[in-house]
Amino acid sequence: MLSSYRQIFAAPGSLAFSASGLIARMPISMTGVGIVTMLSELRGSYGIAGAVSATLALSAALFGPMVAWLVDRYGQRRVALPATGLTVLAAAALLACAHWSLPSWTLFVTAAGMGVMPSTGSMVRARWAHLYRAEPPKLHTAYSFEAVVDELCFIVGPILAIGLATSVFPEAGLLLAGVFLSVGVALFTAQRRTEPPVHPAAHRTGGSAIRSPGLQVLVITFVSTGAVFGSVEVVTVAFAREQGHPAVASLVLAVYALGSAVAGLVFGTLKLKGSMAGRFLGGIAAMALGMLPLVAAAELFGGYPGLAAVGGALFLAGLSISPTLITAMALVERLVPAAQLTEGMTWTTTGMAAGVALGSAAAGWVVDAAGAPAGYWVPVASAVLGAAGAAAGVRRLGSGLAAAPEQA
Repeated sequence: MLSSYRQIFAAPGSLAFSASGLIARMPISMTGVGIVTMLSELRGSYGIAGAVSATLALSAALFGPMVAWLVDRYGQRRVALPATGLTVLAAAALLACAHWSLPSWTLFVTAAGMGVMPSTGSMVRARWAHLYRAEPPKLHTAYSFEAVVDELCFIVGPILAIGLATSVFPEAGLLLAGVFLSVGVALFTAQRRTEPPVHPAAHRTGGSAIRSPGLQVLVITFVSTGAVFGSVEVVTVAFAREQGHPAVASLVLAVYALGSAVAGLVFGTLKLKGSMAGRFLGGIAAMALGMLPLVAAAELFGGYPGLAAVGGALFLAGLSISPTLITAMALVERLVPAAQLTEGMTWTTTGMAAGVALGSAAAGWVVDAAGAPAGYWVPVASAVLGAAGAAAGVRRLGSGLAAAPEQA
């Protein structure tokens, strides 16, 4: 297994851009849960906390593709650095508004300003595609490795964000996320020799990457997938608090990510057969089935046993995540031109961000109205909708792959 991953780092500079990309991606797993924990501590409402987190996700869904389009046209360094500066300023303003108990509308405005955060994960994958586009097995392994890195972020990030917010001071988790973003993007953009070339002419003639019918299917499906992630995050924080152990929420969410990371490591070493569209549908269907035990685990057990049961259910549910996301990134690489790869990948995360917003808000409302165990019906319903959407669009996705030109 290790030899499969070792070979992708033979390219000069690959370890440097992947490692710095890890640091820059940490805020992805910390900002949402950091906002929820901070505001539930300071304001005492999961409804407001979930709505502010949803505002950030919606803003990212709106601005993310725009930032990615600029990255593809003008280069990663020229766009990512100023976008990061704006994000950090907005995060600092949100922290100030929360700390000094300013009116609630200020929380929404400042959270919306954080939506220009650059998608480092898409930029890292664009570098791997630039290196190994002509070597599909290595590119598959590289995408698998980055999926594991994503899950590492989701193992460590919530532990840091929730642990700091509950044991040091409520704003500490979001504050650390801003530090990770600043340092990580600065280190990542300093890696100039592995930065993909820009193709301005392609953007003048080709239009947006979202015009691809296959990409549209992925984005729509990922809205439901994002709703699963967003709602699981909010409900798990609330469930742990109801059981009297709020800090344990970070460990439970880490177990969810651990299941995905284990599956991603194994998936990256496999020699795959069959259609990518079929594998994507199978992954989404497995994700829906994996959500079903959650409600029973939360309803039947309480205290530490309840948290352990939820953690076990989430570990099993997490096994389908990385293989599905890896397949989705491979699909994007096939469906859109090389000159628009960052934008194409960001559109999938945009769909996911919109879903996170919807899932976070819906979960917050259900938890406030009916309690945390009932809140787990939100990710269950979201996963079922995602599976239905993937089943409805799989034929269109396959047609898009058949019509896609070979990448140069």
